[in-house]
This record gives sequence, structure tokens and C-alpha cells, in this order.
Amino acid sequence: MEMNTQSQSEKQRNTGYFAFFLSGICAISSGVVVSLLQELYGFDYGMTGTLLSLMSIGNLIAGFAAGILPAKIGLKKTVLLLTIGYFAGYLLMGLSSLMAIFMLAFFIVGVAKGSTINICTILVRDNSEDGTKGMNLMHSCYALGALLCPFFIGAAAKFNSRAPMFVLAACGLLLWFSFASVSLRTRSQQKEGSVDWSFLKSWKFWLLTGLLFCQNAAETSVTGWMVTYFKGSNILSGVLSTYTVTVMWTDIGLMAAHTQISAILLLFAFAFSMAGLNPTAVASAGRMTSVTSMGVMLPAASSGAIIMPWLIGIISEYGGIKAGMASNIVPCAGLLFFCIALKKLEKNERSHT
Repeated sequence: MEMNTQSQSEKQRNTGYFAFFLSGICAISSGVVVSLLQELYGFDYGMTGTLLSLMSIGNLIAGFAAGILPAKIGLKKTVLLLTIGYFAGYLLMGLSSLMAIFMLAFFIVGVAKGSTINICTILVRDNSEDGTKGMNLMHSCYALGALLCPFFIGAAAKFNSRAPMFVLAACGLLLWFSFASVSLRTRSQQKEGSVDWSFLKSWKFWLLTGLLFCQNAAETSVTGWMVTYFKGSNILSGVLSTYTVTVMWTDIGLMAAHTQISAILLLFAFAFSMAGLNPTAVASAGRMTSVTSMGVMLPAASSGAIIMPWLIGIISEYGGIKAGMASNIVPCAGLLFFCIALKKLEKNERSHT
């Protein structure tokens, strides 16, 4: 019996790793896809920002849905319903040329992204002996997916301009099947009693949420807009611009880049600074990590990914793409503020123990 339990635990954890790897491919590819669609259909910067923000709105709503639907239809049905969005969204992008369909497609891709983050966080956290190590490994899987996504898109684009969307739809379907093939009953489900809302009274919880808000705003703005920005600024062009997401994963420095080499090096620097923030922040929540707390923290934090890409689109429409991207200094400054505040809070907590 103990061996079966251990085997199931390992399978759940590994599913979390694999699904998050696929999510890295599907989620990060959105920045490349929106640039491809802009080239194909010629819509403006404002619409580009709107599509990226709709994806983030879907991400936000997914967190709330993940907290409500399991009680109504069960956790597994909820996960399967919400994560089908990667497959359906990219399939719609490949089949349609209507802006309304693109808007719907980006929204449901966002729903899939948010629900995948939520369930993978719980699966890995619940089934890892070392939660911090497990979370960092999970986000490394995501980064590996982000690293590989341009190669998938580049290879598919050799056939025709719509092929990348179908390849991403296939990745989304594989992610959906990975959840369909495993038990999704978590430890937090197995605990009886009322839901613990005590985390809402914790300053640390809200500071971590603020940190993730700024991280989502800064990172989503760069991953969503950088291909369009580098193309529009004539810094990078053609196939090379698509591969910028490989080295992404500082920001004023990106605005100062005027050559291909400096652009790639500064993207790498941005990636290095961002890579550890999300997993470390989630892991730092410690005992507060649960389906309920993640259902509050992740959606609240993801609102940063709604606001900033939209603002960049509006600013770019009136002040130019460089001015729009330069505005991303605001969430980057916010990251510094919340890091300092958390450090000070932890120092005060230690002095009182």
C-alpha cells in the first residue's frame, strides 16, 4: 500500500514537471505568435497589447475558477476543462483570420496557462520532500520549454505561416492528456475541516503577492512585446527575432540596445534576474501554500500581466514602441521595492523570535 502511495506521489509530481514544461512552450510562444499574426494581418500596437492582456485576463480568471469549480464538478474535471484552452486557442488561431476569434483564442490560452500554473504548483509542492527544490525544478522545466519554443515555431514556419499554431495546439493537447492520465487528488483535498484563510492576515503573503505582481508585469511585457519591439526598431529581424525568447528568461538596458549582440546579451541578463523570482516567491510562502492561497496569490499577481502589456500597447500607439517598452521600468522598480520590504520583514521576524 505504501509503495502504491509513493508511486502515485511520484507520478503526480512528474506530471507537474512535464505539464509545466509543455506550458513553457505554449505560454512563452504567445509573444512570437502575436508578432506573426501582426505581420499577417497588419493590426496596430494597441490591438497587440489587447490580445496579450486578454491572455492575462484569462490567466486571472483561471485562478478564481480553480478555486470555485472543484467543489462543484471535482478537481480533475475542472483541470481538464480549463487546460484544454492551449489546444483550442492555438487551433483557433491557425484556422481563423477574424479578430474576434483571435481575442477569444488568446483569452482561453490564458485560462489554460493560469490553471496549469495552479495545478502544477500544488502537484509538485504536495509531492516533493523539499518544496523549494521541487518548485525551482518545476520552473526550470518551464524555462526549458521557453528555451525550445522558438525552435518548434521556426521549424513549423518553414511549411507555412499558420503551421506554428498547429504545432502549439498539438503541444497543448499533449499537456491535456498528461493531466487526463493521472490522479489529481491532492493532500490539501484529503484534509478535512474548513478552509484556512489565515494567510490573508499575513504581511509576508501580500508582499510576496506584490513581488509576483511586478514580476508578472515586467516579464510578460518583455516576453509578449520584445519580438515586436526588436522588429519595429530594426534591431533584430527575420528568423533571429523569433529566437529572442530563447535567451529571455535590466530592462532600461534593453532600451539602450542598438545592435544584435547587445540586445541578445541584455535579454540574457534580464532572464537571469527574473528566472528565480517566481519559484522562490511561491516557495517562500511556506505553510501558506495551498489550493486556496494559490487561488488568491496567483490571480492577484497575474493582474500585473494584464495591466502592463496593455499600457505598453497604448503608449506605443501614441509615443512609439520605444517609449512603450521603456515604461516597463515601473514594475522593475517595484520588484526592488518588494524585495527590500520582504528582507526587512524577515529581519524583524527573526529579531522577535
